[in-house]
Amino acid sequence: MPVDGSTTIARAGNAQVRGPGRGLTEADLLEMYRTMALSRTLDERAWLLNRQGRAAIVPSSQGHEAVQLACARATDPALDHYLIYYRQLPLLIALGVTPLELLRGFLAKQGEPMSGGRQFPMHGACQRVDAFSFSSVVGTQLPQAVGVALADAMRGEKRVSIAFFGDGGSSQGDTHEAMNFAGIHRLPVVFLCENNRYAISVPMRKQMAIDSLAVRAEAYGFPGVSIDGTDPQASYEALSAAVDRARAGKGPTLVEAMIERIFPHTTDDDQRKYRTAEEIKHARDHDPIPVLEAKLRQLGALDNATFDRIWADAKRVVNEANEQADADPYPDASEMFTNLYGARFTTPEPESRPARPRHVAAA
Repeated sequence: MPVDGSTTIARAGNAQVRGPGRGLTEADLLEMYRTMALSRTLDERAWLLNRQGRAAIVPSSQGHEAVQLACARATDPALDHYLIYYRQLPLLIALGVTPLELLRGFLAKQGEPMSGGRQFPMHGACQRVDAFSFSSVVGTQLPQAVGVALADAMRGEKRVSIAFFGDGGSSQGDTHEAMNFAGIHRLPVVFLCENNRYAISVPMRKQMAIDSLAVRAEAYGFPGVSIDGTDPQASYEALSAAVDRARAGKGPTLVEAMIERIFPHTTDDDQRKYRTAEEIKHARDHDPIPVLEAKLRQLGALDNATFDRIWADAKRVVNEANEQADADPYPDASEMFTNLYGARFTTPEPESRPARPRHVAAA
């Protein structure tokens, strides 16, 4: 197996796009489980690298895997756009970003495809998989997604933009403006809220006076649906319907995926200061990976030998990627301004800079 882990990645292409109601086969679910194992192993490794002082900061995606992989299968990566935020590790792997590339991001190494190792991990843009440039300014990707969808609609292209955000991002003004504009113009966009009930340390009950974000869609003139985001089947069916609706020119949909945030907000956070031990245990009890494992075992699609092989393959791929990323160089200082101001940007020579006026004391 190559170091990038490409043979274990479930890339959703045209042949995998299905209409709503057809569901996922046992083979589909097993392949999603393989990708979950790879994503989780990489997520845990990145967290460990931070604790070793080698990765500056890591946002964990644990608990978000099922809905993101369902989204990769419900969309067409050859056509559609993904406007992500910083908790999209499973999605990026499913779309084809390799563990080596992602580890280069966590370690700020040369060859990282999104920002060249210059930004917070998973920030920047990955043109190869149509993941648009993202920053830590919360919620800005939503009006950007609407702009991309508007351009596609004006060109008559049957593409769909997926705008990912969390419940915290839903409290931003950008969210209201994006959904309102998309509803008025019936744009081909799916608003996918991964609701883990926390905006860093602020629980949902202190952000809003409603129990479900999905009800907000009515105010913008399009459907809203709340689903169990830990269930890949339910997630796939809801997202397939939303994507098909958008592609048919019927406008946007708000999909609220109820999930659990298993780890703290980032490696800089200590969730024990604002979450009880019982609540954290509840989140871990609803981890989508063991939930899917139990379903696959019940279906007879996963036995002990297959289980061991899947996790051993994931560990081997991550180990090999980690070794390669460790050996890779850091970006050279000469590349500091590459892609920042333009290809021809140069630092002015000292003598070409205007002289600073000297202070002249009053007589």
